[in-house]
Amino acid sequence: MTLLWVAMALMLLPAMVCLLAPLRSARRLYDQQQAFEANDDATEQNVAIFKRRLASLNAAHERGDIDAEQRAEGQLELERSLLEDTAAHRPRPLKSARAGRLAVPVIALGITAISLFWYVQEGAVDDLTLYGVQQELLEDSSATATTYIARLEELAARQPGNPNVWATLFPLYRDTGQQAKAIHALEQLMALEGRQPEVLAQLAQIRFFMAGRELTPEVQALVDETLAQDPRQPTVLGLLGLHAFGEGDYAGAIERWRRALATASDNAMADSLREGIRVAQQRLENSNDSTEDNAAEAVTDRVSE
Repeated sequence: MTLLWVAMALMLLPAMVCLLAPLRSARRLYDQQQAFEANDDATEQNVAIFKRRLASLNAAHERGDIDAEQRAEGQLELERSLLEDTAAHRPRPLKSARAGRLAVPVIALGITAISLFWYVQEGAVDDLTLYGVQQELLEDSSATATTYIARLEELAARQPGNPNVWATLFPLYRDTGQQAKAIHALEQLMALEGRQPEVLAQLAQIRFFMAGRELTPEVQALVDETLAQDPRQPTVLGLLGLHAFGEGDYAGAIERWRRALATASDNAMADSLREGIRVAQQRLENSNDSTEDNAAEAVTDRVSE
């Protein structure tokens, strides 16, 4: 986590340099502008043009090309044009070279604060904290499952809105036999991310085993909701295969496990499904083989993992 903040500081540093760089050249630019305005002869040029045009106007009047009234109108127009040009070129007084200096560091600090606030709100700071805790525990050879769960529960108390914390806690609760806490973790996941098929399937499975491998109305409702969203969801199909196997419907178990195997992404689960299919096929051939009964029971335990 410390490395992250160091990296962010290093990334913000060039931005701060770009924002503060104009302050170093402010005095030089001020002096150049002041010198330019002091030597600006635009007004003198406008006056010289006015005099030339006025002389031409008087010469035309002396030659009789225009009368006195036309001469007066022309001179008035030249004077008005001179006043407009002079007013347009009259520069406003320069402000001090130190004017606005405070705004630059304020803007720089504002950009930094906004960037950090945006990252905290939209970035992965919570997940980085979770990753840090996981790495710390993995490097601790004395850490146990109880220690691991306790640290993650502390993190969950600080980050109740981080779904990855609950997703990490769920298998730990499940594998240590804490079904009630495992269900709570899944419910927190659904509250944060919606009723996704994968989460519904896990909830259906754990309630199925808590009910003694029975399809209770609650489990059936979860199964139906899951299949309505994803008819090929492997966890639910594996559950239905286990139920069918327990009921002696070996053909039904094989059919459901084959469908689950087609979409199973976990290698361990795929191996268990293949073994379950093999045992179910043997059961179809010889349902009275007691040795196979024991093997089948072991397989159902593996499929349910």
